[in-house]
Amino acid sequence: MSTIVVLVKNVPDTWSKRTLEADFTLDREGVDRVLDEINEFALEQALRLRESNPDAGYRVVALSAGPAGGEEALRKALSMGADEAIQLSDDALAGSDLLGTAWALNNAINTIAGVALIVTGSASSDGSMGALPGVLAEYRQVPALTNLSALKVEGASITATRIDNHGTYELQAALPAVVSISDKADKPRFPNFKGIMAAKKAEIKKLSLAEIGVAPEQVGLSHAATAVTAAADRPERSQGDVIGASGAAEKIAEYLASENLI
Repeated sequence: MSTIVVLVKNVPDTWSKRTLEADFTLDREGVDRVLDEINEFALEQALRLRESNPDAGYRVVALSAGPAGGEEALRKALSMGADEAIQLSDDALAGSDLLGTAWALNNAINTIAGVALIVTGSASSDGSMGALPGVLAEYRQVPALTNLSALKVEGASITATRIDNHGTYELQAALPAVVSISDKADKPRFPNFKGIMAAKKAEIKKLSLAEIGVAPEQVGLSHAATAVTAAADRPERSQGDVIGASGAAEKIAEYLASENLI
């Protein structure tokens, strides 16, 4: 049996007010935490691959790394149809940067048998970096296909479509691989009542750093390779440029071209 691992993240609700701690890490206390919406798109693609390839016998495993008490994202993934959920949680992980987080996830994935594909969202709503799929693929020395709107498995390879401001691209890579899914992909399904009730009772497997062979000095804020040294509030939106009737079409076209929108 082959496994599709979907990385999911428990993030502050986008409607919650977000603040930073003194060390510039995101304050996650006192806010509602939910499954990151982009992960729902990623999970939907994984579930469709399982359904469209019944002979492959795929199982879908949702994997999350984060503080204790962050099981909401995993239970949502289970309610949507994931077969299994795993949470990597360890106090030493707190404040890990991109490299440390990717290294921990890489080693957690190594504990899962038969991994053929790793699926992520294009970028988390709380970090918005979008670099984790590439770093994870580098650690694992496998291809990375990113920012995808659709994908399908054909034998031992995966074909995918990417749509961005520059056009539409068809991509292909051999399995195993890492892929990231954008919000241009098909809309995620809603969990049904049976799935929700089953997810509430399901056991979530817990992993610590020791169990995946990662030393505390390889992760965490104090061992991060990168650091945030300053932060500022986003400035209020200013009034945009006003274009008069004379030459309006040309000016609008120039602006859209400069933003790679046409």
